[in-house]
Amino acid sequence: MLTAALTLSANIQATETEPIIGKSHITLANDRLTPEALWAMGRIGGMVVSPDAHHIAYTVSYYSVEQNKSHTVICCMQPDGSDNKQLTTGKDNETSPAFSADGQHIYFLSDAGGTQQVWEMDLEGNNRRQISSSEKDIEGFLFSPDGTKVILICQVDDYTAIEKPYDDLPKATGMVIKDYNFKHWDHYVTTIPHLFLAQYDGHHILDAHDIMEGEPYECPMQPFGGTEQVCWSPDSKHIAYSSRKRTGLAYAVSTDSDIYCYDIETGKTNNLCKPDDYEEPAIDPTRSMAKQVVNLQKGDFNVGYDTRPQYSPDGKHIAWLSMARNGYESDRNRLCILHIESGNKQYVTETFESGVDDYCWSADNKTLYFTGVWHARSGIYKTNLKGKTTAVTGGDFDYASIAVCGKQLIAMRHSLSAPDDIYRIIPKKDGADVLALTHENEHILSQIKMGEVKERWVKTSDGKQELCWVVYPPHFDPAKKYPALLFCEGGPQSPVSQFWSYRWNLQIMAANDYIIIAPNRRGLPGFGMEWLESVSGDYSGQCMQDYLSAIDDLCKEPYVDADRLGCVGASFGGYSVYYLAGHHEKRFKCFIAHDGIFNTQQQYLETEEMWFANWDLGGAPWRMGITANSDNGMQINDGQKCNPYLTSPHLYVDRWDTPILCIHGEKDYRILSSQGQSAFNAAILRGLPAELLLYPDENHWVLKPQNGILWQRTFFRWLDRWLKQ
Repeated sequence: MLTAALTLSANIQATETEPIIGKSHITLANDRLTPEALWAMGRIGGMVVSPDAHHIAYTVSYYSVEQNKSHTVICCMQPDGSDNKQLTTGKDNETSPAFSADGQHIYFLSDAGGTQQVWEMDLEGNNRRQISSSEKDIEGFLFSPDGTKVILICQVDDYTAIEKPYDDLPKATGMVIKDYNFKHWDHYVTTIPHLFLAQYDGHHILDAHDIMEGEPYECPMQPFGGTEQVCWSPDSKHIAYSSRKRTGLAYAVSTDSDIYCYDIETGKTNNLCKPDDYEEPAIDPTRSMAKQVVNLQKGDFNVGYDTRPQYSPDGKHIAWLSMARNGYESDRNRLCILHIESGNKQYVTETFESGVDDYCWSADNKTLYFTGVWHARSGIYKTNLKGKTTAVTGGDFDYASIAVCGKQLIAMRHSLSAPDDIYRIIPKKDGADVLALTHENEHILSQIKMGEVKERWVKTSDGKQELCWVVYPPHFDPAKKYPALLFCEGGPQSPVSQFWSYRWNLQIMAANDYIIIAPNRRGLPGFGMEWLESVSGDYSGQCMQDYLSAIDDLCKEPYVDADRLGCVGASFGGYSVYYLAGHHEKRFKCFIAHDGIFNTQQQYLETEEMWFANWDLGGAPWRMGITANSDNGMQINDGQKCNPYLTSPHLYVDRWDTPILCIHGEKDYRILSSQGQSAFNAAILRGLPAELLLYPDENHWVLKPQNGILWQRTFFRWLDRWLKQ
């Protein structure tokens, strides 16, 4: 539990044992992007606008390959980008800036005292003091609009799925597991985050108590949730938050989260998404929600993901993101508006045929700005309370993390050729004026020549059109012939937009003299719901043909060497690589699969979020008609499009004839490392050249600097071996 009495501490000056990690002033040997240059770049994180719209605070994370870790600092600037200064200069990580109600102070998280606590400083970074003192790390905080209260996010013990250890066996490492959800993302679940409400007297955070005490439910929802899932009412009397109030197997098979409103005066919590007499329908945990005959859509209630609540400035409405269907993680995120007095709900982004990713209210209480993907670009849009939606921005960019700052907007923006910077957007009737406020990596980017990025529309095997991005090498010479790479996206419903990645970076592939084609194949958002949903239950169907259509179309160009093609991808992209390895008809000379599904039958019983496996794989293998049969092994008894179990990549290993590199993290509990190890073993047993890059300390991603450099070096060494020699 949190301690009720908090202590005040002065600035803490720890002994510096190694250099403070800060901005790198790397000098490149030439104008090509390298792994070292990627890891030298500062990464802009969260940003916040002061209540008076006079300042913007944001974080930047710097990485040291030598020290194999990062350091996060806080910066502050005026809304026009002037007077930009770094406020934190010590060795401690300082994150999550938030302004005081009067805009004159910045609250933030710092680990200076050993545990992560809430601190305060002025706008110059001076007069720093610790204002919270808890037994555990504070993972997030949110001050009330009147400045007298604060929500703290801390972990609490939870032994719902894993039995509590015996006190007299402190060195025992075994776990007695009793239910599903015993593991999630990259850890075993013995704690969950809860919301604590505390008082703030202007000097100390005091009297924290758990507003979810006794509830075995998490808030924010894991694995990626933060303070965006919690908000204050403008009068500081209510707290709205999102939570999926389920445990064990029920948690694992459902995406049905709700928005709850906690009344500070009464201590009562009200569900804003469902009536009090709502009865949960019986759900078969081994079947896809899409196939279950349950009347989930009847009535004025929400049964899918409901997240990210925000009150309107006048407190009369509350908005949140809402998915319509239970069990479908990639359903379209709609913007739902609840009129608090009447209880009426409306959806105001129905004319936008894609999902809402982020949003904010304008000061007039009538307009909401939001970001969403359309045709492989994430733009800013606006809607009124009647659902009239119009575009605000254009161009080949991705916008994110949108906020109102007076009469203008502040947002993050990146592209396939540039990492995040903060931009000012002034909406106009015919578009917007856009100005870069930060130039975090200009000193590095100015040394690099990026490859040209072109949009290419490809005719698919069923006569439709798919948008592909093609990235060319810097100093591209059309008179030469280049090896080419097919990039297979993950998700399977993640967009191939104008994304910037520090690992799957298309520009660094181009810098190594490869031409890359990245198709928005079937299953990706931004092209309507029919296009998006066609991948579910059909992993090996049309989306695989879309990949082949893209690489075949690129090979029509005289500068592409069709005899030197590679195929690479992660997650569902890794599945795609494993599947295409048995179906590519000798198109490719090498493959690279990271954290991919190799055996779909194995995956169903290994993964932790069962709603995902049920929806996208169609349910349990035995529910899909797959049975043991003495005559023909496995058979299918229904009319599935391309049954994902009967077309699992591992069943086509006898067709594998091409070198393959498998990469996997052993802390990946979404797709266990047994999948990558099995694929590698299969290739070796087939007598094929193969390598396995296995990370004992990484999850579904690669987060440590030296592991990241190793990833890039191994990646390009493998490609060069088979495509350049």
